[in-house]
Amino acid sequence: MADGVAIVDYGAGNLRSAEKAFVRMAGEAGAGLPVVATGDADRVARASHVVLPGQGAFADCRAGLHALDGMVEALHEAVTARGAPFLGICVGMQLLADRGLEHGETPGFGWVPGEVAALEPDDPALKIPHMGWNDLRFHDNGRGGGRGSGPNGGGHPVLAGLADGDHAYFVHSYGFRCADGADLLATCDYGGPVAAIVGRDNMVGTQFHPEKSQQAGLRLIANFLAWRP
Repeated sequence: MADGVAIVDYGAGNLRSAEKAFVRMAGEAGAGLPVVATGDADRVARASHVVLPGQGAFADCRAGLHALDGMVEALHEAVTARGAPFLGICVGMQLLADRGLEHGETPGFGWVPGEVAALEPDDPALKIPHMGWNDLRFHDNGRGGGRGSGPNGGGHPVLAGLADGDHAYFVHSYGFRCADGADLLATCDYGGPVAAIVGRDNMVGTQFHPEKSQQAGLRLIANFLAWRP
């Protein structure tokens, strides 16, 4: 039997704020799921829901996961073999890609086809990293989206109740470039469209930090906890 929500603790990112947000929403949503930040691969392999945060460089986060005995295998067991709902946050979302191009090329999980490359805003006045609040725009792509479709996040269960113009908090210098446009659920504008949410099958990833994104972020977390793909 699956063991609640596992937030993977591998030394990348502010786990405490994420853990507090997930615990809060598990209580408010009545999901009845225990939430734990853990570096225990066995617990991750058994989890009903898996959350992978990430902060810093793509290669460093990948190395941090490999440094935990059995963790990469546990993620594959839970997410791709067993189909547990997965949420990647920031670099945790970027690791879904085939490869990251930060300081050389580093393989990703290859679960959502694409690559992670440096942001190149059209406006030279825009600073890198992209840091702060930005509006979400949902995509009409057959998997989660209808631009201007009202407060339903384009139809994806994890995005229910979200709408174009909702604010989210970003901190990043690299962005996810999806190989298949159907995997791109939402963008923000930063000198051109930037991937904000990607998703495929039982996997969703946010470039922004939902635990720092106030009501929109908390709604997404509650939806994720209720998700049974």
